[in-house]
Amino acid sequence: MGKLTNNMWRLLGAQSSRNQSKSLTLLKKAASFDDWAKELEDKEFAAAAEKLDITDPEGDDRARFLALAREAGDRTLDMRPFDVQLQGALRLLEGDIIEMATGEGKTLAGAIAAVGFVLQGHRVHVISVNDYLATRDADWMKPLFDHFGIVSAAVSENSTRAERKAAYDADITYGSVNEIGFDVLRDQLVTRADDLVSPKPDVAIIDEADSVLVDEALVPLILAGATIGEVPDKPIHDAVARLKKTHYEIDAEGRNVYLTDEGAAYIEAELGGINLYDEEHVGTTLVHVNVAMHAHILVERDVHYIVRDGGVHLINASRGRVAQLQRWPDGLQAAVELKEGLAQTDSGEVIDTITVQALIGRYPKVCGMTGTALAAGEQLRQFYQLAVSQIPPNTKNVRIDEVDRVFDNKSNKADAVVEFVKEVHETGQPILIGTHDVAESEELAHLLGRAGVTSVVLNAKNDAEEAKIIAEAGAKNAVTVSTQMAGRGTDIKLGGSKGQKDGESTSERDEVVELGGLCVVGTGRHDTERLDNQLRGRAGRQGDPGRSVFFSSAEDPVVTRNLTLKRDPVSSSEDGSLGSKGVDLIEQAQRVAEGVMLELHANTWRYNQLVNQQREIVVRRRTELLTTDAALTELKESENKRYLELIGEAPVEAEEKAEADKAETDADNAEATGNMEEAAKDEKTEPVPVEVLEQAAREIMLFHLDRAWADHLAFVSDVRASIHLRSLGRESPLDEFHKLILEEFGKLPGDAVENARKTFREAIITADGVDLEQADLRRSTTTWTYMVHDSPFSSGGAKALQGIIGIFR
Repeated sequence: MGKLTNNMWRLLGAQSSRNQSKSLTLLKKAASFDDWAKELEDKEFAAAAEKLDITDPEGDDRARFLALAREAGDRTLDMRPFDVQLQGALRLLEGDIIEMATGEGKTLAGAIAAVGFVLQGHRVHVISVNDYLATRDADWMKPLFDHFGIVSAAVSENSTRAERKAAYDADITYGSVNEIGFDVLRDQLVTRADDLVSPKPDVAIIDEADSVLVDEALVPLILAGATIGEVPDKPIHDAVARLKKTHYEIDAEGRNVYLTDEGAAYIEAELGGINLYDEEHVGTTLVHVNVAMHAHILVERDVHYIVRDGGVHLINASRGRVAQLQRWPDGLQAAVELKEGLAQTDSGEVIDTITVQALIGRYPKVCGMTGTALAAGEQLRQFYQLAVSQIPPNTKNVRIDEVDRVFDNKSNKADAVVEFVKEVHETGQPILIGTHDVAESEELAHLLGRAGVTSVVLNAKNDAEEAKIIAEAGAKNAVTVSTQMAGRGTDIKLGGSKGQKDGESTSERDEVVELGGLCVVGTGRHDTERLDNQLRGRAGRQGDPGRSVFFSSAEDPVVTRNLTLKRDPVSSSEDGSLGSKGVDLIEQAQRVAEGVMLELHANTWRYNQLVNQQREIVVRRRTELLTTDAALTELKESENKRYLELIGEAPVEAEEKAEADKAETDADNAEATGNMEEAAKDEKTEPVPVEVLEQAAREIMLFHLDRAWADHLAFVSDVRASIHLRSLGRESPLDEFHKLILEEFGKLPGDAVENARKTFREAIITADGVDLEQADLRRSTTTWTYMVHDSPFSSGGAKALQGIIGIFR
């Protein structure tokens, strides 16, 4: 495992050369239809496109489609697609993940592919990493879609239910991965088929595909309902806050912390002489202690989160932004809030959940685009059966990527970064510095200031100013210090905001070009070369000049977490540089990190897979109950007496009782008998219309199915948190996990049906429907959605489930 060469990636999944030859042949054929497309009136485009059968990947009609797409892009967007953009669209239509360098026009390539899928009769979702990109691209590409007579729309966090429904009815829908996922989850609350919003999945085109399919793949999307939450135990947190370094050990990767014997004895004494490991405390108090230790020892402010507006806001490790709608699970969020002295937010009860990987797995056809697909080729092949096609740049990349400068310690590295930046800054060349976290960005900006270099800082604390800062990052003399610039997905234009006017280069741009373009400085390698390359890719856009260099040290996390060194590297240079042996050290560490992340992804996928399969079973059952008369049919069969009573075809108990009493009374007492008969008639239930009864049965069955699934998810969460204690070395944790949740899930169908039968027998059902509240069966009146940031200790790779990290490796 680990880093493979591009040639090896091609063997595993990239099909560049073989597919490019086919694409180039088709592009030549398309050029012969350019005049035909040019002669069409605007109003003729849609009809001309509809007549084409583009299912044959090498046919004339597909070539004609490319000619139409090129002409339509020119007319509607003033963007005539380059051959490489059409080539990218072709590979998307074949279901590949395409790699196109930054600035090569992935957005237009994706839009052309979306048009192609619609012409083949599909409905398309273009999935992005955030609302901003989704709405921006939808608005930007709309004139192109309109030209083909194709309806397009977008969903965002601010969309109403009606707007969402209309957007999903469109031929092409743009949306962020979390919003589309949340709509799938919200549909698990509806009790009438007409209220469904999310459509049947068909085609997904994924922008920034490696970020969505790899970095965010295991992030669970959560639908929660209001409930009385468990308040964190403050005495436990107070005791943990007083722990000394001899009281705990941290694993080599910095992902887990454990009590030593001395630490366990200290906590037990602080909590009144308890035994953490006896039956009373091992599944409760010890779990709370472990969560509190994570919050106090492993989770760092301004690295994993910031405190703003009285709340804890997580930082997206791969993008450097505040992770909107994300929170930590299993009490960790509340523990960090308690650590910071803030009011605890309620995580509520999980009603439903789905991982990003499972969400994308619902689509029969998946393709996507990114600037760094080859390096994610193994994950894309292993977990999605997706191939990668590398699309050549339209203009040759002339960026100069310098050899890493590696030092013996962080202090010497910081000094070298400051000296290098100062030297380059004196020439006027714009500099972008990519750091790994908020604290590092602020510390570096301080060091630069002391050296006389004024810089602008962009991190999670001021990400609202991102557009303004990035607009000037390519201007002469600009020095920008940014956290995780690798994941920001923005183009930096040479010359800054004055670099172009009316589409033409300006003297400001020309001056920066003469200086060598943008200079990108990395203050440390990421756990994967893919993120390094994303950072480098901010320079050298579309043939622009540029340079990049990374500064690393033997004390960087990528080294300390992944390599065990017999002795610290010693530098023979006064400045602490390690030369080529230092470069070898960093590359070895990164290879190990990539292998670890791949295994981590595979391992957590194994844990998620069974729960995802169970969810699919529940969803199929729910769909059956929602869209058919199955609920009433089943209850009619199992509770026939109650069914007949409700439709007015069976005597009620009062009438039966009246007949018994009548037999025991004096036969001559005609008046009394008449009174009994009249009372019996009064107690007969008014018949419930069949359509009302059908909906009542549906609501009853759905309530108990949903209740059973929420209870099962709570059980799964408990098992995840304590599986290492349950297995006790007798079985592998994975086997034990599967055994426990399979056994529990086996009870779910029977329990749900049995509870529904009881409610059907006892609940008040009238012509107005069923009164579930009267039966004390209440759905959450307040629900909300969020993303679980499973591991605060990851750095942009696959996330691992809280409580399983380290234990299951």
